[in-house]
Amino acid sequence: MDSSVERNDQTQAEEQSLFPTAVSEEELTEAKRKSTFKQLFGSSKIFLAPGEKRPQRPDLQGSLIIQSKAAEHYMNGKEAMAKFRYEKAVICFTKAITLQPEQTQLYVSQAEAYLQLCDFQSAAACYKKAWLLEPGAFRDRLAFIYYLQGQCLFDRCLFLEALEAFSKAAEVKPGCRAYAVRGLACLTAAGHLTNCLQLVNDWMASDGPTSDLYILRARLHKQLQQMSQCYRDVKSALALNPTCPVAGALLQQLQRTSEQARQKAEGRAVSGRLPEALCMINIALENCPQDAHLYLFRGILYRRLKDFTAAIEDLVLAMELSEGEPEEEEKGEGVIIGQTEAARDEDERDSFEKRVEFQLVLTYNDFAVQCFSRGQFAEATLLLNKAIEEEKDQPGLYLNRGDCFFKQSEWCYALADYQQAEEMMRPDDPAVRLRLAVLHNTLGSLCFQSGRFREAADMFSRAVHYNPTVAQYYENRSKACRKLLNMEAARQDFICVLILDPTNQERL
Repeated sequence: MDSSVERNDQTQAEEQSLFPTAVSEEELTEAKRKSTFKQLFGSSKIFLAPGEKRPQRPDLQGSLIIQSKAAEHYMNGKEAMAKFRYEKAVICFTKAITLQPEQTQLYVSQAEAYLQLCDFQSAAACYKKAWLLEPGAFRDRLAFIYYLQGQCLFDRCLFLEALEAFSKAAEVKPGCRAYAVRGLACLTAAGHLTNCLQLVNDWMASDGPTSDLYILRARLHKQLQQMSQCYRDVKSALALNPTCPVAGALLQQLQRTSEQARQKAEGRAVSGRLPEALCMINIALENCPQDAHLYLFRGILYRRLKDFTAAIEDLVLAMELSEGEPEEEEKGEGVIIGQTEAARDEDERDSFEKRVEFQLVLTYNDFAVQCFSRGQFAEATLLLNKAIEEEKDQPGLYLNRGDCFFKQSEWCYALADYQQAEEMMRPDDPAVRLRLAVLHNTLGSLCFQSGRFREAADMFSRAVHYNPTVAQYYENRSKACRKLLNMEAARQDFICVLILDPTNQERL
């Protein structure tokens, strides 16, 4: 009995030494209960015993799982890009963005995948999201995508859609003129030339004029058939850059067109088709609006068409342009040649100015004749004054102005003009002698009416001197002589009246 008890004690001691953490029977029962719960419901936290904490495992945290999965999708997308499988790459990057929408690089990668698929709109949308996350970081790339989109649309002749894309590129990157120029090309191709012109004008107002902008605007004016503005822009471009080949070529084209139109105008004017000639010279002037010779030509046509106001304007402008032509500079060893050329140019300019002055005088005179025929004597006098200022050696001008003064009862001025014309004309010229006779007879009648019979007799004598074939002059002088009691002279004049006018009723 004692030996068996002793053996049991020994066995218990050995078990305690092998399993020092042995638990009691109650603890084992509790452990079995928990094991049963875990088998049924797994590791759910809600079924833990009160006060019991779940052990932490970093590799199983949600954020790390999402990050790891997004990275996996991103790497799959990069791998697909490397294999040129862009559709798959888009899907992978989309999955990654769904998991981590705050990652800028994911949008950039997706945009590049869309770009490879030529889906410019989606690529731009991705870069815009990336720009929101990092403001200003992808400005150049986004503008370039809009540019590519616009160029593809332009190649498909979708000009207005392309314009919208280029406009977006210009908005994203305002300092890049290339995008604005492409927009201008779209407007031009679409036929919106007026809008193009306004755009170029805005550039010139904001950035200042340059020879390139002048040339661009000149071409637009040419397409709009605004040849005068085209010519001015070409000249402005050459003023800024005298060696510009494009401006020089444009100027030569305008000059050739102008010369062809001028030749046609000459042919029609010679054949008497003046309205057609006027149309052709207008075309010539539109292409070369600073050519003084063309204004002289048109001024002559206007005068022949009796549009005197327009003729005067053109002739005055021709004179101004001829006076404003620059003279060639003389340099170096070419002084003698330069002087010779300068002298020849000066002679040609003088000759041209004389032609203009002569045509201007003719126009003033013809205009005055028209006013005279309409009873506008004061206006005619003013025009003749201008004509005489230009040309003082034309007796016909003094005769016409004398007629105007005569109609206005300005007897002294009329007499002065008639006498001036008499000095410049041949002594037997009938035009001036007839006018002087009529004027002196009129002056004699005025003196007779006022009782100045001696002066009246002298005036009638002057009238007879200038035109001895008019019976009225002798009759008037006869009356004046009777008032002066010079009956012999009166009788002789009366005999002359009978000879010149046998049917005189007063004699009968």
